[in-house]
Amino acid sequence: MIECENLNQEETIKELCLCNGLSYEMVVQEGSNTSKLEMFFSGYPRIVGLSLFPNLTSLTIVAQDIKEISGLETCLQLRELWIAECCLEKIGGLRECRNLEKLYLYYNKISKIENLEKLLKLEVLWLNHNTIKHIEGLQTLKNLNDLNLAGNLISSIGRCLDPNEQLEKLNLSGNQICSFKDLTNLTRLHRLKDLCLNDPQYKTNPVCLLYNYSTHVLYHLPCLRRLDTFDVSAKPIKELADTTAMKKLMFYNMRIKTVQRHVNEDLEKLNDRKCKLQKLPEERIKLLSFVKKTLERELAELKGSGKGQNEKSNNKVMEPEISENSETATEEPSLQQKILTKLNAVNKRITFWNKKLDEIEAIYCIEVKQKKKSCGLLIPFLFIELESVGNILFEEGTQSDDWFNSCYELILSRFCAWDFRTYGITGVKVKRIIKVNNRILRLKFEDKFQKLLDNDDMHDSESYQKMLECLFYVFDPEVTMKKKHLLQIIEKGFKDSETTKLPLRKEAVILTNSLSICECPRIEFLQQKYRDEKINSFEHELFRHGILLITKVFLGQSVQAREQESISQANYSMVNSVYIPRKYLLNSTVGQRNCDCSFRQCKWFVFDHDLVLPEYIVEIEYMTVVKAHSLFSSFNNVILEESKKKSEGSVLSQELKFDDEVTKMDPRIKPRPKLISLDDRTILSLAKTSTFNHIVSLNLHGNSLSKLRDLYKLTGLRKLNISFNEFTCLDDVYHLYNLEYLDASHNHVITLEGFRGLMKLKHLDLSWNQLKKSGDEINMLRKHTTKLLTLDIRHNPWQKPATLRMSVIGRLKTLTHLDGLLISEEEATAATKFISGTKITQLSLLQHSSTKEERPRILSIWPSAKIMTQISKLGPHSHLNGNWYLKITALNLDGQHLFEITNIEKLENLKWASFNNNNLTKMEGLDSCVNLEELTLDGNCISKIEGISKLTKLTRLSINNNLLTGLEKHTFDNMLHLHSLSLENNRITSLSGLQKAVTLIELYISNNYVALNQEIYNLKGLCNLVTLDIYGNIIVWNQENYRLFVIFHLPVLKALDGVSIDPTETECAKDLFGGRLTSDMIAERQGHSNFTQMQELNWTASSIRTVDLIPVDQFRNVCNVNLQNNNLTSFSGLIYLPNVKVLCLNYNHIESIMPRLKPQTHLTNRQLLYQKVPSSGYGQQGTSKMNRDVMNNENLPPIMHSLEVLHLGYNGICNLIQLQLNRLRNLKFLFLQGNEISQVEGLDNLLVLQELVVDHNRIRAFNDSAFAKPSSLLALHLEENRLRELNNLQPLVKLEKFFLGYNKIQDIAELEKLAGVSSLRELTVYGNPICRKMLHRHVLIFRLPNLQMLDGIPVNSDDRAKAEFHFSELQAKKNSLIPATNSPMDGASFGQVKASPIKITNVILSSGFSHYLGPDFNLSPEVEDRKNKNAGILTNNPRSIHAEIAFRQLRGITLSPSLLSPQTMASPTAQTYQSNQDGGRRSYRFVLSQHSHQRNPR
Repeated sequence: MIECENLNQEETIKELCLCNGLSYEMVVQEGSNTSKLEMFFSGYPRIVGLSLFPNLTSLTIVAQDIKEISGLETCLQLRELWIAECCLEKIGGLRECRNLEKLYLYYNKISKIENLEKLLKLEVLWLNHNTIKHIEGLQTLKNLNDLNLAGNLISSIGRCLDPNEQLEKLNLSGNQICSFKDLTNLTRLHRLKDLCLNDPQYKTNPVCLLYNYSTHVLYHLPCLRRLDTFDVSAKPIKELADTTAMKKLMFYNMRIKTVQRHVNEDLEKLNDRKCKLQKLPEERIKLLSFVKKTLERELAELKGSGKGQNEKSNNKVMEPEISENSETATEEPSLQQKILTKLNAVNKRITFWNKKLDEIEAIYCIEVKQKKKSCGLLIPFLFIELESVGNILFEEGTQSDDWFNSCYELILSRFCAWDFRTYGITGVKVKRIIKVNNRILRLKFEDKFQKLLDNDDMHDSESYQKMLECLFYVFDPEVTMKKKHLLQIIEKGFKDSETTKLPLRKEAVILTNSLSICECPRIEFLQQKYRDEKINSFEHELFRHGILLITKVFLGQSVQAREQESISQANYSMVNSVYIPRKYLLNSTVGQRNCDCSFRQCKWFVFDHDLVLPEYIVEIEYMTVVKAHSLFSSFNNVILEESKKKSEGSVLSQELKFDDEVTKMDPRIKPRPKLISLDDRTILSLAKTSTFNHIVSLNLHGNSLSKLRDLYKLTGLRKLNISFNEFTCLDDVYHLYNLEYLDASHNHVITLEGFRGLMKLKHLDLSWNQLKKSGDEINMLRKHTTKLLTLDIRHNPWQKPATLRMSVIGRLKTLTHLDGLLISEEEATAATKFISGTKITQLSLLQHSSTKEERPRILSIWPSAKIMTQISKLGPHSHLNGNWYLKITALNLDGQHLFEITNIEKLENLKWASFNNNNLTKMEGLDSCVNLEELTLDGNCISKIEGISKLTKLTRLSINNNLLTGLEKHTFDNMLHLHSLSLENNRITSLSGLQKAVTLIELYISNNYVALNQEIYNLKGLCNLVTLDIYGNIIVWNQENYRLFVIFHLPVLKALDGVSIDPTETECAKDLFGGRLTSDMIAERQGHSNFTQMQELNWTASSIRTVDLIPVDQFRNVCNVNLQNNNLTSFSGLIYLPNVKVLCLNYNHIESIMPRLKPQTHLTNRQLLYQKVPSSGYGQQGTSKMNRDVMNNENLPPIMHSLEVLHLGYNGICNLIQLQLNRLRNLKFLFLQGNEISQVEGLDNLLVLQELVVDHNRIRAFNDSAFAKPSSLLALHLEENRLRELNNLQPLVKLEKFFLGYNKIQDIAELEKLAGVSSLRELTVYGNPICRKMLHRHVLIFRLPNLQMLDGIPVNSDDRAKAEFHFSELQAKKNSLIPATNSPMDGASFGQVKASPIKITNVILSSGFSHYLGPDFNLSPEVEDRKNKNAGILTNNPRSIHAEIAFRQLRGITLSPSLLSPQTMASPTAQTYQSNQDGGRRSYRFVLSQHSHQRNPR
C-alpha cells in the first residue's frame, strides 16, 4: 500500500515538473532555483513534492481535486498561494507560511474562516464562492487590504472587521446581508476605498434592493472611490448623498420633536386636570390649617397666662405651664381640653384631605406612566425609520383606512368575554393600530413563499393563499424588556429576536388565533406579581393596557401536535407548522361555557421564521367591571363640577359637612382684626409686655402683613409665627439673630434672597408658598441656617421636585426632619453621595467624555456628545498625561444633577457638549470652549441665554424645557455657523433676537408665549430657514389662518409645526394674505407699533389687494394716504380711517368703494352683455340697471366724512354708479383720468365738489342726469374724450375752468352753448376738429364775456376788439348774402343761423386783415395745425397738460420750468392743488411717492 502511494506521489511530481517545464530527473538539483509553480485542471490530486522547491514564492493550483491543504511546511518563502476551484473543505496547513502575502481560496467548499492567525503579513485574501456563514478569524491580519468574501452565505458583518484597519478593498456581493444598520459597521474601516455589495457577477444582496441603498452607503463611507464596480469619487455624488442624508435627519428630527410635543401636551393636560382636582382638597387644607394655627395660638396664649392670670402685671412672658393654685384651675383645663379636642378633630380632617391629595397624585403618576408607555414606541419607531432610510415604515391607522377596520374587527372577533371573566374584564377597546411595512422582511417572506410555490408540483397558488393567516404573536409574560423585544422583532424579524430562555422559542415562533391565549398569561403574571409584592397603589390597574402584535403567517402543511413529544423541527420534519387546540393546553379551563369559542382556539408553532411577517401593532385597553381610576373618570368629573358649586347633596358633601362641623366645634374663636402694618405699640400689645427685650415669642398668624421691618428691636425673639400673611420675601428677619423657630407657611414667598443671619434657627416652615428655584434656595439656607434641624418645604412649585429631597438632605447636613419625615442614616448617606456627584470633577470628566476627532456618520438625531461617549469613552482608568484635557472633544454630563458648570476651562478643544436634565440656572463656565460646535442644555432652570458670545463655531444649540423669557438682541450676532436652534417649552415672548441669525436652517420654538404677529416678521430675514415649529404659542390661537399667515410671510419654509408645506398651501397663503396691508407690515417697516403720531401712509407698488388696519383708532391721525400702483378693487379697510383727507389710488383696479359681496347671478346673459356694451340693445327690459343703482346709491349712508381729495386715475373704471362716489359727501377734488368712463353720473350728492377730472376717458356726451342738480363745480377736465356735443351744462352755474382739449367737437354751435355758463373764466378747446375753423377763438371770446384764458393764452382787450371787429365784418357779409326777412335780430344769434351755414376750410387773408387780428392769431393749413397739436408737453403722448404733469411726476421725471409756467398749466395737478374759497384761501397738498419700482401707465 505504501509502495502504491509512493508510486502515485512520484507520478504527481512528474506531472508537476512537466506542466512547469522542469526536468523530473534534475529537479533535485534545480528545484531550489524555482520560485513559481502552476497546476491547472487535473493531474494534481494532492499537494506533494513541494519540499523539492525550498525557495518557492508563488504556487497556483486551479481546478484540482484537492480536499485539504498540506505539504507546505517547507515553503517558508511562499508569498502567493492560489488554490481555487478545488474541493477544499477547510483552511489549514498554513502555519509555517508566515511570509504569505496573497491567498486565493475561491470556488471551494470552505464553511469557516480559520487557521489564519499566523499569517501576519497577509494582504490579499479571496474566499469568494464558498459556504462561509460568518466573518471570523481575521482579527490578527492587521495588514489585510483586499478581502473578497463574495458568493457566500454571510448574513451579518458585525464588528468582525474592526481589527482590519488597513482594509481598502472589500467584496461582499452575493451574500445575504439585508440590514442598513449592519452596513454602518464598515464606517470603522477608515481606509476602505472599494466596496462591492452588488457585483454583476454575483447575486444581489437583499440590502441592495432597499430604497436609498447607494445614498446610505455613500453617506456613511465618504472615502469610497468605487461602489459596486462604479466610480463614485466625483464630488457632486458625495454632496448629493450628504444633502439627502441631511434632509432625512432634519425631517425625522422634526417628526420626533412633533411626537414629543404631542406627548408633552397630553402630559400638560393631565397636570392641569390634576391641579383642578386638587384645588378643592387644597382649599380645605388651607381653611383647616388656618383654624388649626388659630387654635394653636389660643392654646399657647392660654398656657402662657395660666400662672398669675389674676396679676395685673404682665411684664414677663411666662413659660407654658398651668398652675394648680390658680383660682381658675377648674376652668382652665376645661377650655384647654376643648381646644385640644378640636385640634385633634381638625388634624384628622387635614389628614383626610391630604390623603385625597395623595390619591390624586398617585392616579396622576399612573396615568403619566401609561401615557409615556403608550407613546414610548412612537419615537423608537421613527428612529428605526431613520436608520433604515425609509425601508421600515410605520403608519398609524384611522377609521378611513380599510386595513384599520379589518384589524379592529379581527380583534373583536377573537375576544371572548368568557375567557376573561375571572379578571373582571368585560370588553376590549382598541386605542391605536400601527401598520408595519418592513421591506426587508417582506422581501424575505415573498421570496420564501415563491420558492414554496415553485417547488410544489401542483402549483396550486389558491390553496397556498388559503394557508395565509393573521395570528397574534405570543409574548413571554416573564420577559421584562417587552418593548425592546418587540422592536427587535419589527426590525429584524423573529429569527434574531428569539433569545429568551424557553427552549421552544428557538425552534419555532409561537402564534395563536385567540386573544385569551395571547393575553391571559400576561394578565395572570402581573396580578400575581402585584399580590406577591403587596402593591396597594393604583399600579395593579396597569394590566388593563396591552400591546398585540398581529403577524401575517404561512402555515403551510400543519398537523396537530402529538402527545408526549416535544415540538421541534426534527420531530416534525415534513411539516411547516404544528398546532395545539386550546383544550389540550396546560392551565386551560373550558368548564361550563355559553359559547363555542374554545373549539376554534389554537396555538401554532411555525418553524420557518421567515414565513412569519410582523404587520400590525395594536394598543388595547380592557374594560373592567370595576371602573378604573382616572383623572378624567366620570366620578372625578362630578367632583370637579360640584367643587365649583359646593352644592348640597354632592359627592363630597358629607366630607364638607364634616369640615363644617369640626370648624364649628367649641370653642369658637372670634376673628381678630387683621394687621396691615406693625408699629411698636402694636407689637407690645400683641406680646402683652412693655419691654421689647422680654419678647421671646410673637405670633402674627392670620394678618395681612407684607413687611417685618419694625421687628428689629426684638433682639431676644426666639419664636415667630407669620403664617397666613402676604409675605413675598423674608429679608426683614436678618436682625433676629436669636430666632430659633420660624413659621412662614401659607404666604406668597417666591425667593429666600436676603434670608440671612439666622445662625440659631432650628425649625423652619416654608410650606404652601411659591418657591421654585431649588438650587438657589437650598444654597441660601446652607449658608445662613447652619443649625437647622427641621424644615418643611411641601406644597411649593419646585422646578425639580424629583431630586429635591436628596438635594436638601445632602446640602443641609444638620437636618433631622424634612417635610415632617425623619431622615434615616441610609437616606443621609445616599444624599451625600448624590451631592458629591453634582460637581464636575476629573473623574466625572473621564467617565463621560470622548477623544474622537470626528463625529461618526450615523443617521441619528441624538446629541453628538451622547453618540460619541456611547461609542468610545475615556474611562476612569485611562492613561493620563499632562495635557489629557486638551484631547477631550465630546462631553456628556446628562442627568448628573449639576447645579453649575465648572472645571471645564481647560477643555479648549471641546466640540460637542451636553448638559441635559440638570439643575443649572445659568449658562456659565463655557467661555474658554471656543471650539464648541454643539451644545445642549435641555431640562434645566436657565432663565437667560448668556455666556456664549465667544462660541462663534456653534452649529447646534438646544435649550428646551427651561425658563427662558426672552432672547437678548445681540445674542446670536456672532454665530455665523448656527444651523439649528431649539428653544421649546420656555416662556419666550419675542423673537426679535433672531433677526441676525441668518444661517439658521431649523428653528424649534414651540410652547412658548409668542403672541404678536410682528414676531413672525423678525424671521423674514432668515433666508435659509426651512423648518419652523412654533406650535403651542399664543399666536396660533390669536391669528386667524395662522398656518397660512406664516407660510405667506416665510416663503422659503418647507415644513411648519411638524407638517410639510404643500404647494397648494403656498397658493392658498398667497390668495389669502397676498396684498394685505396690515398693521404688522407697517410696524415692521417703521420699527414700532405706535401709529398714533402717523399722519401719512405711503405704500406704493406692493401688490396690495386689501387694507386691514387694526385697531383703527391707532390710525386716527392719518390724513394722507397714497396706495397707487397696487391691486385694490375697493377702498377696503380705508373707509374706517376717520380723518383721511387726501387719498391716492391711481393705477389700481377699483370697482367700488365697498367690496362686492356676491356676483350678479340674477342677470341674464343678455343683460350682462348690455351692461358691458350698451349699444348692443340687449337687456333693456324693465328697470335699467343704471336706475336701480341710482335708487340704491341714494339710500346708502355717507362714509369717509373727512375725505376731500380723491385720486382714482387709471383704474379701468367704466361705471361711476357702481363706484358709489355719492357716499363721499364732503369730496372737493375728484381725479378720474385714464379710465373707461362713458357717462358722467352718480355724482349728484357731491354738493361741495369743486374740481372734477375725467380726462382720457370715453365720454361722448352728457345725459340728462349728468349734472341734474345745481353744482358747486369750479373746474371740469374733459380732455382726450370723445365729446361731440355740449348739452346739459346749465346746472354748472359756478364753473370757472373748463378743459375740452382733444375731443371730437366740430360744430361751432356746440361751443356757443357755453354762453350759458356765464361764470367761465378759463377754457381749452385745442385739438378738436373745430379748431381747424379759425373763427372758434373769436366766437368764444365774443360769446363769453368773462373769459380770461383760452387754450392757455390770456384774453386781453385787443382780443375782444378783434373778435367784435371780426363779427361785425361777418355780419355785414351775411346781410349782403341773406334776405332781410331771414336776418337775425342781432349779432348774438349768429351762431344759431341754420340757413346756408358758412363752411370755411382754408382762407388766405391779406396782410392788412392780418394786421387787425394781431400777431397772436395765426391760421395755418391742417397739417401745420396737427403738428402744433403734438408740440411741447404733448410731443409723444396726447394727454392733457395736468394729466401729463401728474404722470411724469409719478414716473420721477423732472418737469421743465416752461411746462410749469402759468401759461402751460391748464389745471391743478395731482402734485399740488390750490383753491380760493369765499372767505379765505385753503391749500391741499398731496405729495406722491417717486418710487423707483412703480409700474408703467396703461
